[in-house]
Amino acid sequence: MLLNRGHEVVGLDDFSIGRLSNLQYALKSNRFRLIECDITETEQLPNLSGVDYVFHLAALADIVPSIENPKRYVEVNVQGTANILEYARSLGANRFIYTASSSCYGIPSTYPTDEKQLIDTRYPYALSKYLGELTVFHWSQVYEFPVMSLRLFNVYGPRARTSGTYGAVLGVFLSQKLHGKPLTIVGDGDQTRDFTHVSDVCTALLAAAECEHTGIAVNIGSGGTYSIKQLARLIGGDIVHIPKRPGEPDVTFADIRLARELLKWSPKVTFEEGIKNLLDNIDLWSDAPVWTKDTIESATKMWFKYL
Repeated sequence: MLLNRGHEVVGLDDFSIGRLSNLQYALKSNRFRLIECDITETEQLPNLSGVDYVFHLAALADIVPSIENPKRYVEVNVQGTANILEYARSLGANRFIYTASSSCYGIPSTYPTDEKQLIDTRYPYALSKYLGELTVFHWSQVYEFPVMSLRLFNVYGPRARTSGTYGAVLGVFLSQKLHGKPLTIVGDGDQTRDFTHVSDVCTALLAAAECEHTGIAVNIGSGGTYSIKQLARLIGGDIVHIPKRPGEPDVTFADIRLARELLKWSPKVTFEEGIKNLLDNIDLWSDAPVWTKDTIESATKMWFKYL
């Protein structure tokens, strides 16, 4: 999106989560530069100039690995964030946009959930992302560094990850459908999620970079919430159920009034349109891992042990 708007873009990635193949379209542009580095190793960060915006999306994700290795999550998601904040300041960046996580709300008491909801981090991933947000705000307060934090709700879209322990539900379902396997629904499937299309998240990031406000956390969601049963029906195919997992909310649903007010932003992609687009491009998941009831049970044992 930045390239399409004529910007020059530098991407930093250690590919612990992302894949180089996801960047093939960007690498064709002479206005894109890719640097492989680890944000926890400050000596690896390149010497740049003329930086306007820093979009900080680098983080370790997933619940189970964070339970297994909490120290690394703090190193990357908290110390790494501090490193990038200092790096951005040293470059003279005009603005710093942090991608926070709606997991900071834990199991909310109200829906839609607004930014004043009690913070309730229930596993190390959620804690590390929230501590990263606090670090960003601290830099804003002490150093008068213009920042914004976007709390993202259930992002999905093309090239969505299916790896990890285990990947996001949409990627898992699409891979299962492509390979003729039943869709694995956690619990009864009546739980709902605020599925937010990645293109809407990108326009929100740009709006946050271009707005005048600073030091604020803002929810980014789709404006609705949709059941896993509804998702499975849209994708189509046989269904199997696996046990409900502790520590997961029955509903995620963002109150996005603040985003509309401060960022002058609103989501554009309907849930049905987003799922249709993914089904039209389902071959993107041809090399994704195919999860089954047994492999999911094995991969999430740690989840049940601690949560």
